[in-house]
Amino acid sequence: MNKTVTASEARNGFFAMLKAVKTPGVSITITYEGHPAGVLMSAEEFDGWMETMDIMAHPEEAKEILERLHNIDHEETVTFKEFKKNLGTK
Repeated sequence: MNKTVTASEARNGFFAMLKAVKTPGVSITITYEGHPAGVLMSAEEFDGWMETMDIMAHPEEAKEILERLHNIDHEETVTFKEFKKNLGTK
């Protein structure tokens, strides 16, 4: 759900907006003088966007991820417990 508010509305409802953006998928566009000036979203969602931008900036990483997703049913997987055992740790 996306919502748009003016800068004045954002100032007056700042704490309510912080609570609202904790919900996944919720973002609030803040306008100034009738034009979009910024977006408020959760820190977790922002981190996800930043990671996506980083991956997209490195095509070889994006290609590797897509290949692994495509072959996920054919690749060998192990549990974390098995992984630790293979490393020789308890």
